[in-house]
Amino acid sequence: MTLTPLQRGGRGGGRGHFQPGSRTDYSAIDKHNERYESYYNELGIIEDSERGEFWAALRRELPISFRFTGSRGHALTVQQRLIDHYIPEITSVTFNGEPVDPPEPVSWFPDKLAWSMTTTKNVIRKCKPFASFQKFLVSETSVGNISRQEVVSMIPPLLLDVRPGMTVLDLCAAPGSKSAQLIEAVHGGEEARVRKVVRDLAKERGRELSPDGMETDLEKQVAEAENDWSDDGRSTGLLIANDMDYRRAQMLIHQVKRLNSPNLIVTNHNATFFPSVRIFAEGGKTRYLKFDRILADVPCSGDGTTRKNIAIWKDWLPGNSLGLHITQQRILVRALQMLKVGGRVVYSTCSMNPVENEAVVASAIERCGGMANVDVVDCSDMLPGLKRRPGMTSWRVMDKAAQMFDSWAEVEEYRVSLGEDDNDSTARLAESMFPPTPSDQERIPLERCWRIYPHLQDTGGFFITVLEKKTEIKARNESEPKKEISPKEESEPKESEPKKVDQTSIVDVINEIESKTEPQNNNGSAVEKLKTLDAIAPPQVDPANHMDDGNAPATQRQDRPSSPPKRPLDDSPFDGGRSPKRTRNDVDTYDYTPPPSAPVSYDKVGKRGGNVHEEAFKYLDPSHPELLRIYDFYELSERFPRDRFMVRNEMGEPVKAIYYTSELAKRILTLNEGKGIKFVHCGVKMFMKQDAQGRDICRWRIQTEGLPVVQHWVGDDRVVYMHKRETLRKLLIEMFPRVANDGWKELGEIGERVRDIAMGCCVLRVDTSDAEDGFKERLVLPLWKSISSVNLMLPKEERRAMLLRLFNDQTELQYKGPRRDEATFSEAANENGVIQEPGTLAAGQDPETRKGSGLARTSQEDEFMDGFDTENGYSKPRQQAEQEVIAEAEKAIGVAPTLKPESDIERLETEEEAQLQHEADTTKEVQPGETVKEEEDVFNTTV
Repeated sequence: MTLTPLQRGGRGGGRGHFQPGSRTDYSAIDKHNERYESYYNELGIIEDSERGEFWAALRRELPISFRFTGSRGHALTVQQRLIDHYIPEITSVTFNGEPVDPPEPVSWFPDKLAWSMTTTKNVIRKCKPFASFQKFLVSETSVGNISRQEVVSMIPPLLLDVRPGMTVLDLCAAPGSKSAQLIEAVHGGEEARVRKVVRDLAKERGRELSPDGMETDLEKQVAEAENDWSDDGRSTGLLIANDMDYRRAQMLIHQVKRLNSPNLIVTNHNATFFPSVRIFAEGGKTRYLKFDRILADVPCSGDGTTRKNIAIWKDWLPGNSLGLHITQQRILVRALQMLKVGGRVVYSTCSMNPVENEAVVASAIERCGGMANVDVVDCSDMLPGLKRRPGMTSWRVMDKAAQMFDSWAEVEEYRVSLGEDDNDSTARLAESMFPPTPSDQERIPLERCWRIYPHLQDTGGFFITVLEKKTEIKARNESEPKKEISPKEESEPKESEPKKVDQTSIVDVINEIESKTEPQNNNGSAVEKLKTLDAIAPPQVDPANHMDDGNAPATQRQDRPSSPPKRPLDDSPFDGGRSPKRTRNDVDTYDYTPPPSAPVSYDKVGKRGGNVHEEAFKYLDPSHPELLRIYDFYELSERFPRDRFMVRNEMGEPVKAIYYTSELAKRILTLNEGKGIKFVHCGVKMFMKQDAQGRDICRWRIQTEGLPVVQHWVGDDRVVYMHKRETLRKLLIEMFPRVANDGWKELGEIGERVRDIAMGCCVLRVDTSDAEDGFKERLVLPLWKSISSVNLMLPKEERRAMLLRLFNDQTELQYKGPRRDEATFSEAANENGVIQEPGTLAAGQDPETRKGSGLARTSQEDEFMDGFDTENGYSKPRQQAEQEVIAEAEKAIGVAPTLKPESDIERLETEEEAQLQHEADTTKEVQPGETVKEEEDVFNTTV
């Protein structure tokens, strides 16, 4: 049987017959499938009067949509450029005598930060007035200010209602567009909070700061509404973004890394087996992290994505959904186990099939003890402009032979009638796929779920529901039948017969794991042989089919074929230049910090689990000589945390880069190192080693991505203030403007300052001004002062984007210093986006070739139109960008490149695997009248 390839995280469909870089005539594709259409017509998911409109919408090409990213204040300033400059231009455009529809804001998205446009790619390619708009989209996408994202994909993070200070888990995160939304919410109002703290400190010391910029003013409302001030206004929340495919996790990093968050951890685990995360608790007792919010955007058949994933019209089969139902249920149950009481789980798919949607929700609630423990949240008052339909409360199930069944009883009768016939088309059907029966104890309000249909607001098909955990739970083993308990039995609990249990329990397994993973046992072999686990579940699993993708060593995971992408390949009206090449350091992980109440040793375990391909996380002692030099040179305030700096080498010495992490993330990485959790990424690069002449120069420069975190805490001796637009324009266009020999006189207001300031890195602070040539928003940029020149340490792509956004200027970048060398100039940006003055070497640069890894853009404008990824925001055709990222990752860990898509559906369905899952899940059902205590995570630990 041919299955539509598994789409991870709810992005259904497969690659089909489309090749990277090719253009396909959408109208020429046959968009009919009799079985697909008859199934949904029979289900009655929409009224008969809307059926024609529904199918017509599914056959139309999907509108292009994008979202402004980053902090609310910053996103609104970029959005304003679109509104003020580009929309008026496009409104006046006609094509073949017909007016062209300009982009419009998505009505229900907050602050109009999401936009959609129905203009076809063909029109955009051929219509010259779109050229400047396209360049705006390309440049802002390349620097991470705009993210291409399907409209329905934006809904789940909004319904999660994430607030600053919360801990959030995204279980199926790649490629990362939803994770980006979540981390933005975690940092909501942070800039305004920190700015207020700094302003109050300045007043205490008799100093006045410049007025806040527009970007800070726009965040003040959020900052005042949320109580996250404990760390001097810095966000104390956390997002753990997980994906089971190691290489797709690298693409996830590519998407979220642009947001420069020290509050982000990326992990690599199968979501059904996501391990419990250790944290400190009062008294030093080890306990496990419970999340405030969890997003389960699960793998699905994706049959709501036919407008983009055209292959579904050809490949759709009923078995696609049947093969995923159990996996989806396991993921949702695991999410509920890890959730705090009072917390929310959002479950979503891009399938329209109730087997993957309402059936999963109902069966997961039932396994967790019913509506007394888990509630379906009524979200009718949220996103009022979004048109949606209620969830289904009754449905039929189709087997792989296209036979329809109304109930599980009908399936059992049918199987009896078959006798010994081996060709049973109902083999993959399960009782949990059918609607809850009237005999169930509590009615589950499935109508509170949301169904999004394509014809309602010109989107894809989507399903979302929000669940709230009302009390601690112990989930029933999925292999046990449902317990039918009458109201009388509930009020008069009776003693049940003692169950036959294995002499070895899951608690024994956990104890054995903990005894074998003490800090002195870090060779990676501690948990390879567990006698207690063998006693419960004998090792009969076929290694070739066992679902251990997220738990295997990096070398094993890297050798496996990559899972299909979350979104299908498609064309788009805008594309960017090349994605920055990823170096080994970009591919690996970062780290974070513990609170004062829970001191952690600065010495960390070496390479994780003894795996030579996974780098160590080692925190630096705050009194390390290199850090002391940094504190002194930058006059770093004592209010800035000094115990959150770490390096990623086994020696634990700052050789090339120093990273900064948040407090909670450091605590998690420290306590869980060597405990079976696969950390892939964490932290922000704060300082980079810079070769420079001069005895008194600090050779650690502030890295661009770390500057927003540390900027407020740098002393005035290393700050250059600027107020005039023309001065910034000059610095953006000119590489290495001269300071020596009276060159400083051409630098206007900052000339004398940069002439007199000591050599090394400094902070260029662009303050607001009411003057005609002033700025309305504050900017902060890294500046390097050398012997004879200064230079903005920005990648060329970011320079171009700022010139276009701030000045509507497309002037080519210039170098006016001596020894002009075109070849050197074109390669001047090193791997960290820093433009090196010709004749000098960056740290780590090859002295023979003097080459960096510049961020050159593609010269073919037409390429912008091909395959701009619907979620990743890659600035080149999706598959090409994907292969480059993967190739860099493979090169870094020393394996041969592989990119062979395969379906994971069959691998998820073995009996042995189900048995292993049963033991890992909470296998104890609560007896009537039993009180559930706060979970110790003994029943939730994944082994």
